[in-house]
Amino acid sequence: MEDKNIKIIEINGIKMEVDMRTVKVISNYKIGSKVKVLKKTGYNNEMMSYPGIIIGFDNFEKLPTIIISYLEVGYQTADVKFLYFNSELKDTEICPMNENDIPFNSVDVEKLMSNTIVFKRKELTELQNKRDYFINNFNKYFGEIKETEPELV
Repeated sequence: MEDKNIKIIEINGIKMEVDMRTVKVISNYKIGSKVKVLKKTGYNNEMMSYPGIIIGFDNFEKLPTIIISYLEVGYQTADVKFLYFNSELKDTEICPMNENDIPFNSVDVEKLMSNTIVFKRKELTELQNKRDYFINNFNKYFGEIKETEPELV
């Protein structure tokens, strides 16, 4: 005998029987909701947790997707990354953020990002100097070398 109140649903590959009379919403998410992202990293395949914020929902017919911007903070760097969370994404989970879960503050993160900008500017200057040296000194080997504008690839 089939119970009309029991429904089988599948979420991220897990099938569940749900009694529709007692279903509760576990988490409500909206744009701007603070979340934690738990995902497998490239470092020893360990699971790491990152603070994030929901920035959008793509209501694709076959693959609805939550767009999350999350913060990866290391010892010397801080990077904003984007996650497209849907039923095909493996080794990743999200849950609501607890206000006490963030182990760093905005001032420290901004300082790390500013330090990265300074480092990259120095790196850019070094690369430009090497190119100028090549143009000025290797013309003896190649003949006249014309300076070209760099192209974005």
